[in-house]
Amino acid sequence: MNSVDKLRNTFTLASCNVLLQVMFRVLTFLLNGFTLRFVSKELIGVVNVRLTLLYSTLVFLSREAFRRACLSGESGTNQNWRQTINLLWLTVPIGVLWALLLGPVWLWLLEVPDPEAVPYYGAAVVLFAFSGVQELLAEPLWVLAQAHMFVWLKVVAESLAMIAKCSVTVVLVLFAREWGLYIFSAAHLVYTGFLLLCYVAYFKRFLGSEEAAKKSFPLHRVTDLLPGRIHGEPLIDWSAAELTWSFFKQSFLKQILTEGERYIMTFFSVLTFGDQGVYDIVNNLGSMVARFIFLPIEESFYVFFANVLDRGRDVRRQEQEAASIAAEVLECLLKLVVVIGLIITVFGYGYSHLALDIYGGSLLSSGSGPVLLRCYSCYVLLLAVNGVTECFVFATMSKEEVDKYNLLMLALSASFLLLSYMLTWWAGGVGFILANCLNMGLRILHSLRYIHRYFQMSQWRPLRGLLPSPLLLLALAVSAAVTALSEAAFCCDGGWLLRLLHIAVGGACLLLVLAATALREKQLLHFIRTHLLSQYRKKTT
Repeated sequence: MNSVDKLRNTFTLASCNVLLQVMFRVLTFLLNGFTLRFVSKELIGVVNVRLTLLYSTLVFLSREAFRRACLSGESGTNQNWRQTINLLWLTVPIGVLWALLLGPVWLWLLEVPDPEAVPYYGAAVVLFAFSGVQELLAEPLWVLAQAHMFVWLKVVAESLAMIAKCSVTVVLVLFAREWGLYIFSAAHLVYTGFLLLCYVAYFKRFLGSEEAAKKSFPLHRVTDLLPGRIHGEPLIDWSAAELTWSFFKQSFLKQILTEGERYIMTFFSVLTFGDQGVYDIVNNLGSMVARFIFLPIEESFYVFFANVLDRGRDVRRQEQEAASIAAEVLECLLKLVVVIGLIITVFGYGYSHLALDIYGGSLLSSGSGPVLLRCYSCYVLLLAVNGVTECFVFATMSKEEVDKYNLLMLALSASFLLLSYMLTWWAGGVGFILANCLNMGLRILHSLRYIHRYFQMSQWRPLRGLLPSPLLLLALAVSAAVTALSEAAFCCDGGWLLRLLHIAVGGACLLLVLAATALREKQLLHFIRTHLLSQYRKKTT
């Protein structure tokens, strides 16, 4: 498969991932809005912060390093995939180990919620940890699907799992509200169980079929998915294992940076469980676009850059056609996420109060809610740029460079925790966002320095994608001023007529920004049209 084919497949993967994330986040958004009207904010705080942190920590530390290492190279032969499968199965015992280490901490060392307000906390901790281990059983199948571009498998599996989770939650909230945390524990077990079932069912049908033979799939029987050994060959690929260890050290630190505010809330009790619930809802609302657009782009194009460029080689020692395509893709991706991030920042300021008032009523729109969402709108821009720059950096760094970057991540982790603790005592929930902004800015600066040095001796300058056209910046500045004045005049105590007028003003400003983009960002539009929209045209023909 040449570089152009990989680019086309990556665009298809990114498109499907965006579709999946849109559905996933919209369902979660609606589910939170529904449960907010039936359960206490203390219960939501424990589920969305304390228990979700246990699950995400267990799963991320058990599999993230394996994913990055096993997806870093070309799909290999039968023997290479046998070693890769063996390596991936290590995620399960590692997950069990993390469950045994983290479970007692969550049960006995952390503050236990009031059993009257949040019943069945101990059982919920055990069930959330078990659901994480259950999801790890599908990890070898997930990596196989990603490596061979089975794009719709992930979409279907996670869609069915999410629908099942939402259905269980809604039914239990309506008819068994007294179950407390059992409601969300059962729903999460159903989610991870559906994921595992979908992947197993697909590969059981696929392996040994004519479709698999046509695609020259390296595995032929269901038993090939289980750990095994080929005579005369090592049990695992030790170079991949060493790379996994490097990524693990990095993943440990990245998890602290990613979930840092939840660790602070969980271990230092700087906010009550009720305040944690409000902060988490606002945080999820603010990060919805970042997660269902920017995260799939980061995941998909990490695979693209890792396959097109050779890890650890500078641009002069790369295949020049591949380097040219990678530079063009990086520049256009940067331009795309900067434009989207600026739009979110500008319109997020003028519409945060209205969004929270519609979503959660006065519970969210009063107090610090609108300020939190406005700050998060600015943070989204940093998230967007960091996602693209780091996916390129991680895909091209050598093992030694990854190890050096781990030291930087260690310093960032320590400073982030300290800043979060200090700023939260000073500014409440806003302090978490300010600390995230500072740390994300430092990570971006490191990635920009790496990319500049990487392309310094070549003809390509992909970092130009960070600079939108002056006309677009002017349109954004005008939109920011107009929407801020509109909010002061029309929102949000004058009834729905004035709210609709405020929304209409925002729609007109958005059209102005899109028109400026169409006039001045020709390269970006050509990139989207030729590489992204062409995928849909081919499907319809």
